[in-house]
Amino acid sequence: MIFVGRDDCELMLQSRSVDKQHAVINYDASTDEHLVKDLGSLNGTFVNDVRIPEQTYITLKLEDKLRFGYDILI
Repeated sequence: MIFVGRDDCELMLQSRSVDKQHAVINYDASTDEHLVKDLGSLNGTFVNDVRIPEQTYITLKLEDKLRFGYDILI
């Protein structure tokens, strides 16, 4: 599991639109899939510019683009 957020996370992003603990990225070895889940953030987690539901794992596909909050981070 990789926790994404502004504070005390494996992937720390310095953006005002990212919560302290914003989302989690997980790898499921049994299905060989990466998944992302928004942890109830204020400004959302986006896959290909579509906001994903809170507290629901979404399966990522090759070349999907993730965005946390509103800032575009390269």
